[in-house]
Amino acid sequence: MITFTPLSGAARSARTTPLAYILQVDDVRILLDCGSPDWSPEDSSSSATKSEDIEETSYHWEEYCQRLREHAPTIDLVLLSHGDLAHSGLYAYANARWGLKAPTYTTLPVQAMGRIATTEDVDGLRDQEDVGEAVEIKENGDEGDEIDADGSENEEQKAEKKAVKTGKYVATLAEVHDAFDSVNTLRYSQPTHLQGKCQGLTITPFNAGHTLGGTIWKIRSPSAGTILYAVDMNHMKERHLDGTVLMHKATGGVFEPLARPDLLITDADRAAVVTSKRKDRESSLIDTITTTLGSRSSVLLPCDSSTRLLELLVLLDQHWTYQRLRFPIVLLSRTGEEMLAFVRSMMEWLGGTVSKEDVGEEGTGGRQQNKRKRDDANDEDALGAFALRFNHLEIVITPQALLQRYSSKEPKLILAVPVSLSHGPSRAIFTEFAAIPDNVLLLTSRSEDGTLGRKLFDRWNDSQREESKWDKGKIGSNVMLDGPLKLTMKSKVPLQGAELEVFQEKERAVKDKEATHQATMARNQRMLEADEDDSDSDSDSDDEDEVARTLDDDEMDTAGDGMDGEDGGRRRKADRGGEGADWVMDGDEGLTKQLLSYDIYIKGNVSKATTFFKTAGGQTQRFRMFPYVEKKRRVDEYGETIDIGMWLRKGKVLAEDAESEEAKEVKQQQQVDDEAKKAIREPPSKFVSSEIEVQLACRLLFVDMEGLNDGRAVKTIVPQVNPRKMIIVHAPSDATDALIESCGNIRAMTKDIFAPSVGEIVQIGQHTNTFSISLTDELLNSIKMSRFEDNEVGFVTGRVTSHASSTIAFLEPVAPSKLPDADVGYAPRGRTLGSRPTVPLKHSTMIGELKLTSLKSRLLSIGVQAELIGEGVLICGAAAKKNQAPDMLEESVAVRKTARGKVELEGNVSDVYYVVRREIYNLHALVAAN
Repeated sequence: MITFTPLSGAARSARTTPLAYILQVDDVRILLDCGSPDWSPEDSSSSATKSEDIEETSYHWEEYCQRLREHAPTIDLVLLSHGDLAHSGLYAYANARWGLKAPTYTTLPVQAMGRIATTEDVDGLRDQEDVGEAVEIKENGDEGDEIDADGSENEEQKAEKKAVKTGKYVATLAEVHDAFDSVNTLRYSQPTHLQGKCQGLTITPFNAGHTLGGTIWKIRSPSAGTILYAVDMNHMKERHLDGTVLMHKATGGVFEPLARPDLLITDADRAAVVTSKRKDRESSLIDTITTTLGSRSSVLLPCDSSTRLLELLVLLDQHWTYQRLRFPIVLLSRTGEEMLAFVRSMMEWLGGTVSKEDVGEEGTGGRQQNKRKRDDANDEDALGAFALRFNHLEIVITPQALLQRYSSKEPKLILAVPVSLSHGPSRAIFTEFAAIPDNVLLLTSRSEDGTLGRKLFDRWNDSQREESKWDKGKIGSNVMLDGPLKLTMKSKVPLQGAELEVFQEKERAVKDKEATHQATMARNQRMLEADEDDSDSDSDSDDEDEVARTLDDDEMDTAGDGMDGEDGGRRRKADRGGEGADWVMDGDEGLTKQLLSYDIYIKGNVSKATTFFKTAGGQTQRFRMFPYVEKKRRVDEYGETIDIGMWLRKGKVLAEDAESEEAKEVKQQQQVDDEAKKAIREPPSKFVSSEIEVQLACRLLFVDMEGLNDGRAVKTIVPQVNPRKMIIVHAPSDATDALIESCGNIRAMTKDIFAPSVGEIVQIGQHTNTFSISLTDELLNSIKMSRFEDNEVGFVTGRVTSHASSTIAFLEPVAPSKLPDADVGYAPRGRTLGSRPTVPLKHSTMIGELKLTSLKSRLLSIGVQAELIGEGVLICGAAAKKNQAPDMLEESVAVRKTARGKVELEGNVSDVYYVVRREIYNLHALVAAN
């Protein structure tokens, strides 16, 4: 049975992102994608951010995050389809904080792009605001807590003893790297047979287009059949990517391994959208940029940090090279260098035109010569560095570095992250950029609902005429932005003045407290060692016997005045100040040095104690008694000789092992400390939030460069896939209804189409009962197997029996006497005297699906001409040849395949007819009853 539950990005939903779904196949729970929302929407920009007001703040993603947190520990398998934030942005946090430790699979580019996108998002958010880590208050109270006179805590402290969370689930950089390092990577069309709890499942990734490494997941289950998870696809060939493999260009239809799945999970986000031609969109984008830069103005192009950015860079670099432009292209991103370095090493994953030709003044003819001129230090990959060299691109990390390099009046093209303009460099640049007349803000994506990018897109779309809107297949025109726009800006600023002094005072107090604590611990350690020396005597042992000296503290106490030193009376050698004086006692302040002597040699300190016996000197000295040597037994209670040397040797080995492990740990800790010392310490700072008002004066234009299928492509591809059942996700209400209506108009299309909402559970195959049985050896020997592809199939007739020694039922052959139609020795009712009993013919079954292309290849290999004439008809024999005589056309056969999978063979009885029929049978497995 299959159970499907959308956690986010469901059908008929106002918010179609992020994407996260739970697919349960029998007992295996699979998480399909794990996207993150935009953590800085405009709707919550003015909400309180203080810890005391956090619990009252409501965020639209709380329901999704709460559902994912509950299900994360129970997930058995995670599959990621794309490397952007909408599909894999929350995976690192769920892996580190919510127990999402299940095996995760994706392609190598998706792993790298997901890491880069998440790192950029996490770094940008943590650099501007306090994301509010969950803080657990300990039971003994934090430092500075007030305790009541009776030792109990007040009600306010009890109320604070719980986790404090801001509602923004942002991982740390270390958690991001650890999470994506644990991801398993696969190649396209690489079937993987899972083990453990997922044993029996086979997963295979296929190219989905849209992003580098984007994946269509094929999940094969022995009980549930084939499940296809295909979201955010693009069938069009782009400059750096090929189209999805789902549409096979060679045959003009669906890729055969992905055709006719038992369940198709697909999106319909753009089912109601008609996209303009790619040529028109690229021309509009290039013309706008060139015209603006030519008029000495600048262009701001918000973009993502990893996936769709690469298509824009290839397009712009090729145009700059071809037109020999000198205007700077600046990429404002912290991870830009890392992304380009990875892409240059992954040329086998690229497609389109980037790996086949190079546009520009250097041309393709000078490729070998340019390779020789390249510096070896910068030649990361021979072909990759040449095809993706981006000579006109400059990468800067911060907006301050951009302003230092170029003035605001100098024309330039700025690509800034993130695409939503909700935080980070793009938002900081926008506040100054939008106030300059004649500048152009160029949007290439609609962004998420509630962000500044979506609000600007809605403003542009509302300004267009009805026939020029973005979903009508036309290219709109730019509009003039005017009027004020209030924005909330968040940043981290260094502490100054009184705030800095207060921070330094607190820091010094913390250091003093740590130093005092360490000194106290060291003093306590010394006191413990001194007490141990006082109470224990040294022992000398050999392999024969062991000498033990016992102490009698009561008899060895020394009378005193009752004052003990803080260090426990440390001993040291004194000057020979008196007759017979060998040692002195050095106590605390106020204690006099007293001479001690003894007439026998003993080790250890002399204990001090008070006594009422007084002498002329004021106190009596007592020394240890003469040591008594106790003979230790050489055998234990069972009479076995004790081998002391063996234990000593074993203890020495264990001590050496412990020392080696400690040395390794100490060495590693020293390396960490050295790296921390080398790292530049960040100055003390604070997070501030301010409201600013931007006077808009720039122009705004939207050009769709998301690289996704439009409504025409979706309504064409889905019926050709022809699934038995289908689930629609990631779509608004109008798009969902448009796809359902389109599929309903096709007679051969399935009518089992589900469009669940968020949290709604869809069960498929709940009326199917499956059982596990074992076949007996007698039955296996009687089966006649037929080979079909990589499997062997056969027809059996048996009886299910159970045994007391096993919980699994057995399938045994039925004896001939038990068959209902067998001759049992008497005349059945209605039988004529002298006639034979009626014996039914054995029923045969043909397993397989005829592919006309495969039949054509087999016929051509044996010398029979065959030609496809369209509409599912294959002409075989003389009619397939050109310029044949009319009398030869009688030896022709037509093979027709209907939509329901039925095969019709039409033609005259001839040798060609029987040859074609035989080859059709050979393409199937013929299974007959025994």
